[in-house]
Amino acid sequence: MRNDYHTVKDYGESEIIIQKSRFLTYVNRAETEEEAQDFINSIKLKHKDATHNCSAYIIGEHDHIQKANDDGEPSGTAGVPMLEVLKKQGIKDTVVVVTRYFGGIKLGGGGLIRAYGKATTEGIAAAKVVERKLHHLMKVSIDYNWLGKVENEVRNSEYPLKDINYADSVEVNVYVKAEDESKFSDWMTEITNGQTKIEIVEKEFLEFEVN
Repeated sequence: MRNDYHTVKDYGESEIIIQKSRFLTYVNRAETEEEAQDFINSIKLKHKDATHNCSAYIIGEHDHIQKANDDGEPSGTAGVPMLEVLKKQGIKDTVVVVTRYFGGIKLGGGGLIRAYGKATTEGIAAAKVVERKLHHLMKVSIDYNWLGKVENEVRNSEYPLKDINYADSVEVNVYVKAEDESKFSDWMTEITNGQTKIEIVEKEFLEFEVN
């Protein structure tokens, strides 16, 4: 499983006007190439009358899938600068479509590169960037007499509390960053005087907005 990484929170869209041309940007998360292509096709269908529907996406733990499409704009002036924005911001598993309605004024190669780059940046800002951090869901099994202390300590700590299950013993489920597993276990052991059982239930990502 990959370590922490940045991606977009969810769907976002934006619009800018440059020299009377409208640039509509649509951004979404895509974890497979099929998801990216489906999103691109849905935007193309929505804007069948547009002059261009340019796209770019970057997918995979090591960015092994990277595609850019100029959709009729001069080669290298649309899809590539869009992809470069994704790479520069270090964003993974993201697809972007910039729809252009030509306003009658030609922008030239440099103007197009700047326009599509700016449109992509605006769209990403609208979708919002998050950091996905790998956490271990730790199950802390304790007797009921430790519940008050453990719950209070966890709620006032850096570790997000998922839930508490009440059975023969109490199971407190807490999210712990992968690198903090040992520190957390030692802390729980100290709090309960060693009267606890701690185990990893599963691994999953939690998302935190990036300013």
